[in-house]
Formats: sequence, C-alpha cells, structure tokens
Amino acid sequence: MVFNKTLLITDMKKIPRLILAFVIIGYGIAQTKALNFGMAPWDTLVLGIVNKTGLEFGKLTQGVGLIIVIFSIFIKIYPGIGTLLNMICIGFFVDLISKFNILMTPENLFFKVIVLIYALTVQAYGLYLYLKLEIGAGPRDGLMVGLIKITGLSVKYIKTGIEAVVLLTGFLLGGTVGLGTIIATFTGGAILNRIFLWKGFDAKTTCQRKFSDYFMLNECETPAD
Repeated sequence: MVFNKTLLITDMKKIPRLILAFVIIGYGIAQTKALNFGMAPWDTLVLGIVNKTGLEFGKLTQGVGLIIVIFSIFIKIYPGIGTLLNMICIGFFVDLISKFNILMTPENLFFKVIVLIYALTVQAYGLYLYLKLEIGAGPRDGLMVGLIKITGLSVKYIKTGIEAVVLLTGFLLGGTVGLGTIIATFTGGAILNRIFLWKGFDAKTTCQRKFSDYFMLNECETPAD
C-alpha cells in the first residue's frame, strides 16, 4: 500500500469548484423550500423527520446523508472527499441561503410552477458540476450513480424510481406533499438527464473517487479536470 500524494493534491485543487457547485445546489433546494409548494422528494423525507424531531432542516439533511452512505457501502458504493463535503456543505448552504431575502415566493400558481422548474434545473446543474469533478458523489447522488451502473438504466428512470419511494416514505412521516412535490418527483430525473446529455456526461461510465483510491493504483488515477 502506497499513499498517492500527487492524486490527493490533484483532487484538492478541485475543491473550490466543488464548493461552488454545492452553493448552487443549496440555492436550488432553498428556493424550492421557499415556495411552500411541496418539496422535492428527499426534502419531503427530511421535513417528515423534522416534524417528528424538531431538528433543523439542514442538520437533518446531513444526518440522512450519513445513513445513505452507510447503506451504500453495503452495496459496494464507497465514499470519497466529495461525499464528505456534500454531507457537510449542502445542508449548511440551504440553512444560510434561507436566512436571506433572495428567494422568489410568487403567489400565482403558474409562476410557482415556473420557479419550481427553475429551482430543479439549478439543482440539477449544480449536481452535474460536482459529479464531473469525479472526486466522490454525495450520499443520494452516489446511490443514484451506483444503481445506474448496476442496472444500466437511464438516470431519468433510476432517479425517478428512487425519489418515488422516498416521497412515499416522507409522506408517511408527515412531510409536505403538494403539487410541487409531484412535479419534482416526476420531472427531476428528466431535467437531470437533459443536462447530462447536453454536457455529454455519462453516469454509467463516471469514475467517482473513493478514499481508498489514494492508497492504491486504480482506473481513476488520472482523471480529467
């Protein structure tokens, strides 16, 4: 076992871009939450747990992420630097952005739908920006990418399937479910798929870094920036 310092330094140089992507995702989630129109499926689950515990939304987002990481390890989907920072940063940015008066809160139903689609697109683009760095996928995204690799199915089917199950669980826990939730569940995967196709990103072939990669030679040793 040899520690690959060069590989670690290469990945550390990507962290500013990673943090920027997380800010974008955090803004998208905060904007969705501010609409009071029904959350995205994972956020419905977190809100359901908030109703049961009274803890802060962002902190619970981190806690749910940890549970998913533990589950993912059992199906051989391993964490990396991006996974850890995802768990720490996104919930923090959601809470921080929510405290500022920069989010749109239209009352008209039509404009609510437009802003929701905008927020989902922002989240999806932020997700692409950090996944393309290939230094570890966040808990939910790592699970999604892992299942895409295992099944060979498109992201629009895997993401939608996962989120439909999550939505049902969140609903049973008392999470907010509205028209926006349904829209997010059944359009989020399609939006993400469109962005992946637009940018030429293939979730089936992406090689996300694991912590163990810094101690062994592997097929991800020389990633593209």
